[in-house]
Amino acid sequence: MKLILTTEVSGLGAPGDIVEVKDGYGRNYLVPRGYAILWTRGGEKQIASIKKARDAREIRDLGTAKEVAGQLGALKVKLTTRAGESGRLFGSITTGDIADAVKKAGGPVLDRRRIEIVNAIKSVGSHKVSVKLHPEVSASVDVEVVAG
Repeated sequence: MKLILTTEVSGLGAPGDIVEVKDGYGRNYLVPRGYAILWTRGGEKQIASIKKARDAREIRDLGTAKEVAGQLGALKVKLTTRAGESGRLFGSITTGDIADAVKKAGGPVLDRRRIEIVNAIKSVGSHKVSVKLHPEVSASVDVEVVAG
């Protein structure tokens, strides 16, 4: 089955890529979840717009990714949120919250989908968050969560 990916699927490809997958995987998983659309000649025109959007937010090359990783390593990110007396948060910190906090702290604009939180951040304190900037470059950011 020939499909056009609309979002990044790990191990398969990036948005706009044309991939060949087994029929069941495409029909039962990729298409219903909106990760891919069926390949058609008209669909190829959509690839151009998907790739333009991806290029606008993607870090261009390895050198730029390493430079951004250096910026993120030196950054002090502080998030203020509501918390109970025991230090437990009301809810949790999302990747969107972290992307906004990095931008407010003077860091680069990050795509929230590139931020990886290993364990949900549900308490006040210091937490490490991983950011996948490039297939070969990953950076870690220290996020300080403060009750406010």
